[in-house]
Formats: sequence, C-alpha cells, structure tokens
Amino acid sequence: MTKPAKIHVRFADCDMMGHVNNAVYLSYFEMARMHYFEQVIDKKWDWKKQGIVLVKNTVEYMGPVFLHDEPQIFVKVSHVGNKSFTMIYDLQVNGITKTKGESVLVCFDFLANKTAEVYPEMKEALTKIS
Repeated sequence: MTKPAKIHVRFADCDMMGHVNNAVYLSYFEMARMHYFEQVIDKKWDWKKQGIVLVKNTVEYMGPVFLHDEPQIFVKVSHVGNKSFTMIYDLQVNGITKTKGESVLVCFDFLANKTAEVYPEMKEALTKIS
C-alpha cells in the first residue's frame, strides 16, 4: 500500500460558500496521482517516451472540505487493461471520506504520437501495489 497524498488547501481553492470548489478536486487528484507514481514508478522513468494521457474523470462529492481541513487522498489502481488503467481516489478528512474519484488513463508514446500497450514495467508496478 502506498502512503496517502497530503493536500494543503489553499485560500484560492475555496469558493464563496467557504468550501473547496468542485473543480479543484481534479487538481487534488492529479497531485495524488503523481504522489502515487513517485512511490511505485522508477524515478528514471521517461514520461515523454512512455507517458500517459488522461481520458476520463469522475468525481463523487460526499461532503465539503474547508480551508483549514487537512485532506489525505488514498490512491489505488482498480483495473489494468491492454492500453489503459483505472485509478480510484478516496479523499478523507480526519478519516471520513469527503470525495471519491476515478480516472481512466491511457499509455501514450509522445515520441511516436500514438497510444501504447501498458508498459510491462508499469503494469508490474501497478499490479504489485494494488
């Protein structure tokens, strides 16, 4: 299991109601995703040659997050296919789930400008942890 991503809520993240704006959660999920990859993918990974692109996000809002909250996002991979994989997010404040999310990512070779099979090293890392 990987360590959760600790998120710092910025004043600019909050809307007039005093809670984190719905659009900001996608940025939080992106930060959590990169935190996850830092733990499971080799630091020498060439993201330009063996990259990924985001093709779908879903977010389920279950409760508000406020400025002085200290959210943590737990990330895991729920599915690995031929060219894509699915990541799920559980954003918690004090152990209570406030938001859930899911992303579908496709492996992409930016040098060849085309989709790619899930890279063997990545597939091994993703399936070993989750």
